[in-house]
Amino acid sequence: MGSPRGNRHQPGCQVGDLGPEHSDKSAVSIHDLTVAYDRKPVIWDIDVDIPSGHLVAIVGPNGAGKSTLLKAAVDLVPTSSGQVRIFGSPYAQTRDSVAYVPQRESVDWDFPVTSLDVACMGLYRSIGWLRPVNRAHRKRGIEALDRLGIADLADRQISRLSGGQQQRVFLARALAQDAQLYLMDEPFAAVDAATEEAIVRLLQELRSQGRTLVVVHHDIQTVRKYFDWVLLLNMRIVSSGPTDEVFTSENLSKTYGGRLTLLDDAAEAVARGDR
Repeated sequence: MGSPRGNRHQPGCQVGDLGPEHSDKSAVSIHDLTVAYDRKPVIWDIDVDIPSGHLVAIVGPNGAGKSTLLKAAVDLVPTSSGQVRIFGSPYAQTRDSVAYVPQRESVDWDFPVTSLDVACMGLYRSIGWLRPVNRAHRKRGIEALDRLGIADLADRQISRLSGGQQQRVFLARALAQDAQLYLMDEPFAAVDAATEEAIVRLLQELRSQGRTLVVVHHDIQTVRKYFDWVLLLNMRIVSSGPTDEVFTSENLSKTYGGRLTLLDDAAEAVARGDR
């Protein structure tokens, strides 16, 4: 079973060194990370290594700090303490290897751009700001939309898309980045079954290519089906590691604070790996 905590800093570690208990080969290494809003901790003393090449679920109740953890990894929120390394280096040095997909509700979908415009935004680091999007860039944007089954919507304004179509467009933007690490905040929220199936296929395809995908996920019924590694979070890490070892009724009860109805409903889903 995955350990819920790592060790503390070892004597003699240099400034910026996460310590010998962390691996530079991990996709994400987090050491003693705390984030607080108005002096109230949202995530507290997080210490974990997420290995490369896995499809990872971050699971926990509302308010557990799941979205905050992703935002802290990409420097979108200030941290009170701790460090994060992406492939062994600070995010500022590895940002070109990372694609971040925020919650769909946080996006202004009335902004007057097309689906293809959004997909091509994933190429801006290679295009350069305020430089024109050329034919080759548009071709890559179309290819990203096509991998999500919506190339026919390339010229449609994003405000005219359904919720599921909007989510696919946003994922196409991340896909166009050709990243090594994808951080996704609830990509399955409020989408139809066809969109969920398309997203799962894409995530599994990327994993088969050696990419790492870290996904905030709210549906515990599908964790075992979709993910091979899981991090259970409720402000602090309850447990983390391979899904077959960590995703148990006992750990879910600890994560959600008791035998909730939600956990009773999930009992059958985790029965095969219950320990």
